Amino acid sequence: MSVRPAEKRDVGIIMRFIKELAEYEGLAHEVVADEISLERFLFGERPVAEALIAEFETTPIGFALYFPTFSTFVGRPGLYLEDLYVRPNMRGKGVGTLLLQHVARLARERGCGRLEWSVLDWNEPAIRFYETLGARAMDDWTVYRLTEDHLSKL
Repeated sequence: MSVRPAEKRDVGIIMRFIKELAEYEGLAHEVVADEISLERFLFGERPVAEALIAEFETTPIGFALYFPTFSTFVGRPGLYLEDLYVRPNMRGKGVGTLLLQHVARLARERGCGRLEWSVLDWNEPAIRFYETLGARAMDDWTVYRLTEDHLSKL
């Protein structure tokens, strides 16, 4: 197994992984992304996020997608892990750990004070996995979101 930075040629597999993850989470109806938008925002003139591809031999088996944040409390940058996905037949084999180790290494190299992500509260396998790594739930925080229509109104 290996992990490498995603390249423009990986946009199709990233899109497939996003759809597979959304299906697993019961959120396939919310996916409006397409390969054109992914290419623009991951590999365009001003990339706003980065991705990693996990491979077994030369077959893509998972990905991680993350972007920079900033903590005023810590006074340092951070990384937010938007997606971590491993294909079902490869789960439990260390792929998720390998991807997270790679993101954590990048965070340390970039001087980040935090690596954060969200997990659905029903996803017990993921929660157990994250807790074995030393991650802790931020139970006293609630995530809020404005979508496109509300952004326009605001």
